[in-house]
Amino acid sequence: MEDFYVEDYLVKGDRYYTKEHEWVRVKNGFAEVGITDYAQKQLGDIVYVDLPEKGKEVDAGDTLANIESVKNVAPVYAPVTGTVVEVNEDLKDEPGIINDDPYEAGWIAVIEMKDPTEVEDLMTAQDYAEYLKEIVEEEKEEEVEVKEEELIETESIEELSEEELGYEENK
Repeated sequence: MEDFYVEDYLVKGDRYYTKEHEWVRVKNGFAEVGITDYAQKQLGDIVYVDLPEKGKEVDAGDTLANIESVKNVAPVYAPVTGTVVEVNEDLKDEPGIINDDPYEAGWIAVIEMKDPTEVEDLMTAQDYAEYLKEIVEEEKEEEVEVKEEELIETESIEELSEEELGYEENK
C-alpha cells in the first residue's frame, strides 16, 4: 500500500481515517487507534494523554481519550464501536511519543470491534489525503498536491543498492 503526503503531513496507506483526524489499523477484528500526523502537528507539543480504561465500551463517535498539548485539550473519538482491550501505557510517562511517531509507537488504544464492517464507513488513506488536501488549501489559501510514496518492500537494508539508499558513489 502506498503512503501519501499532503505538504509535509504523512498519511499512512494501511489505515482508515475519520474526519476528526483519527486513524484505524484493522487486524483480525481489532482496531488499533491513534491520531494523524496532521492532528499531532496542529496540537503541538503533547504533554498529557487521558487514556481510556481497559474494558470500556465505546460507540463510534464517543470520546475515547483526551490529549492535552501546550496549545489546548482535544478529544480523540472512537472511530468504531466495541470494547477497549488495550491502551498504550507508554503514553502515561511519555505523551510526546505521539508527536514523534503518531502512526506506530504513538498509538492510543486497541478496540475489539463489535462489527468489523463498520470500517467501511471510514475514509481510505487516499480519501483522507484528498480531504486533508482541501483543509490545507483552505489554511494556506493556495493549491497543494497529494504525493504518493510507494513503499519499497525488501528483506533488509542490505538488499538496497547505494542508489536506492540515496548515496552517490565517489569516483
